[in-house]
Amino acid sequence: MSLSIGEVAARCGLATSTLRYYERLGVLPAPARRSGRRRYGEEAVERLAVVVYAKDMGFSLAEIRELFTDGRPYSTRMRRLARRKLEHVGLMIDRAHAMQAMLRTALHCRCLDVPACGRRLLTATPKRRSRR
Repeated sequence: MSLSIGEVAARCGLATSTLRYYERLGVLPAPARRSGRRRYGEEAVERLAVVVYAKDMGFSLAEIRELFTDGRPYSTRMRRLARRKLEHVGLMIDRAHAMQAMLRTALHCRCLDVPACGRRLLTATPKRRSRR
């Protein structure tokens, strides 16, 4: 079966420009061409299903490219990336909980001006690492 770029894009819910971009990044192999036009096989649609799924899980395109380029079996690569992403998501969740607590505290702010707020924060919060 030979599919045009428009047919593949429609089946995958992507723009044709996205498919071209994925080709440039190496996420999608360059297809055969017939009369100068891209012609894809069914395997491109299957691969793009994995790409869309991985993007929905929060993987970057660089991480997704790892799924297809590392010499190990696909499932091994997916498990490795999933473990790494789960750790990252856990840290994001912890940060979101901390932010939520800080915002709830801010809802009760009674400071009359910025210096008063600064003094209150300096005495109420533990020392933070410097941000650069």
